[in-house]
Amino acid sequence: MKIVLNLETVNMEQDLINSKTLRIAAIVGSFVCSSAFSGTIDDIKKKGYIQCGVSGQVPGFSSPDSKGVMKGLDADTCRAVAAAVLGDSKKVKFTQLSAQQRFTALQSGEIDILARNTTHTLSRDTALGLNFAPITFYDGQGFMVRKKDGIKSGKELDGAAVCVQQGTTTERNISDYFRKNGMKMKAVIFESRDETLKAYLSKRCDVYTTDASGLASERTKLKDPQNHVILPERISKEPLGPAVRHGDDQWFDAVKFTIYALFAAEEMGITAANIDSDAIQKSTDPNVQKLIGNTVGNGKSLGLTLKEGKKEVSNEKWAYNAIKQVGNYAEIYERNVGPNTPLRLDRGLNALYTNGGLMYAPPIK
Repeated sequence: MKIVLNLETVNMEQDLINSKTLRIAAIVGSFVCSSAFSGTIDDIKKKGYIQCGVSGQVPGFSSPDSKGVMKGLDADTCRAVAAAVLGDSKKVKFTQLSAQQRFTALQSGEIDILARNTTHTLSRDTALGLNFAPITFYDGQGFMVRKKDGIKSGKELDGAAVCVQQGTTTERNISDYFRKNGMKMKAVIFESRDETLKAYLSKRCDVYTTDASGLASERTKLKDPQNHVILPERISKEPLGPAVRHGDDQWFDAVKFTIYALFAAEEMGITAANIDSDAIQKSTDPNVQKLIGNTVGNGKSLGLTLKEGKKEVSNEKWAYNAIKQVGNYAEIYERNVGPNTPLRLDRGLNALYTNGGLMYAPPIK
């Protein structure tokens, strides 16, 4: 379904949609937080797996391979959490969700965690009743154009028809950008990512806009990716990361510190390949020993347990399992979106803070 709106109409319609959506979400979120979602980990253990909401249409972040196995940075984030909480990265099931479906699915309990290239914003954190875990990919909205059009900057897009997906932060960002720069545009809005890309390829619009990582991902689907250019501007901040429901701090802590453990492992030089080596297992660094669970306490603090025979014992190997089975953050990044993948994304802001990036874990002790 295609909707064509001018800039002023986009703003009016979006304000109305946002207002109604947030009022409804506030009511739903209030109900959810006061209901029975406080035992997420217990529920996960009973069913034996984590239900993870993903896009399923974004190569590099979440998309099924030729065998139907979900691949990508978002998918691996859920696998790491499954390894930490259940001891097995394979104990995760994926639900593919559209931008419109994702928040309702999380609020209703259909999924346990949303890892769907979702931007952390104030309204989503508050009115939608969500808790965002650490950012797993720092991004910004960009533009993709046809190389033959000779466009070098977003400032050259006055009067352009712009393809954009409905129900995303992208809609408002594009309106704000054109207004700020005194330019006009025609927003051509579609319900799904696939529809948006098809419209761009059929020349219903001059420009395709979404997060820059999403543009790089979409470009891998094209027969002639070299003929499409991602412009250098980033017109917004898009910190992407997984989210859980308000109201269950234990589950939130488990998700949060699993991700932090992946950052810390990279910083300490701990990988899936070397975690069992003498250099790591016999390290004299107390922080290493705490992270890999040779020094007890962190698992107990997080309230994580695993069955040992008929007994529930403290799961001190939660971080070890995540790193051993899925890898540290660098390993996850490099195999899914790094320079040697079709997306060819340098680390940039997603490098460790020690390398000029923003990735930083608090002390895990």
